[in-house]
Amino acid sequence: MDHEDQPTVALPGEVRMPLLGFGTWQATGQAGYDAVLAALDAGYRHVDTATMYGNEEEVGRAVQESGLRREDVFVTTKLPPDRVGRERETLEASLTALGTDHVDLWLIHWPPENPADNIPVWRELLAARDEGLARAVGVSNYGTGQLDELIQATEENPAVNQIRWSPSLYDRQRHKEHRDRGVVLEGYSPFKTSDLAHPVLTRIAAAHDVSPAQVVLRWHVDHEIVVIPKSVTPERIRVNADIFRFSLTAEEMRDIDALGNP
Repeated sequence: MDHEDQPTVALPGEVRMPLLGFGTWQATGQAGYDAVLAALDAGYRHVDTATMYGNEEEVGRAVQESGLRREDVFVTTKLPPDRVGRERETLEASLTALGTDHVDLWLIHWPPENPADNIPVWRELLAARDEGLARAVGVSNYGTGQLDELIQATEENPAVNQIRWSPSLYDRQRHKEHRDRGVVLEGYSPFKTSDLAHPVLTRIAAAHDVSPAQVVLRWHVDHEIVVIPKSVTPERIRVNADIFRFSLTAEEMRDIDALGNP
C-alpha cells in the first residue's frame, strides 16, 4: 500500500503523524532489526521506540537500510522517567543511536516520580522541539489532570499522549478530554487487553472478510486514534498493516465502543 494514502493526524507545527504505527517494545537485536525492516516493507511509515527499549540502534539501521527517505518515516522515541535533569543528553544519545539529526516525536515515557519535576521536564522537551531536535513533543501514560498541569504552566499542549487503549478499555469521556485539549490519543497494546474471540469482533470481522485483530486496528484508525501494534512475525506484521481496504460502519463502531466503559 502506498504510504501517501495512509490516514494521518495533524500535530502542531504542520507535522503529520500516520495513524498506524509499528511498536517495537521487546523487539531487540537482530529480531528487532528484522521486524522493523519487515514493517517498513509491509507499508508502515511510523515506528515507535524508546530509550528504555534498548533497540534504537536496530530501529535506526532498519530505517536507513529500508531504501525509504528519512522524511517518509515517522520516528518516535521516549525519555525514561529516571532521566530528569539529563533530558538533552538522553535525546542526543537517542539521535546518535537512531542515526538521525531529529526525531518526529519525543515523549516523556512515564510521569516523573516526583511531581515537582513534571513541568521542568516538559520545558526541556519544548526546548528540544524549538531547536529542531524533535518535530513534535508529547507524553505517555499521563492522566488528564497531568496534561492540564503542563498546559496551564506552559500554554503548550503535549502533541500526543500515548496510553494503553483497546475496545475493552474504550472510555468515551477520556477520548473526549484529549480531543478537547487538542492532544492526539495514541494507543498501545491494542491486542493485549482485547478478547479477539469476542462475538462482536468476530461478527464484524466476518462481515468484512478480515481478522478480529484487523477490526481492532481499524476501529482505532476510524476514531482517529493512533495505534501501534507490535509483532516480530513477518506474516502478522503484514496482516496488521493491511487495514486500509475496508472501514467500519457507524453502527459497527458503536458496537465496538460498547465493549468498553459505557
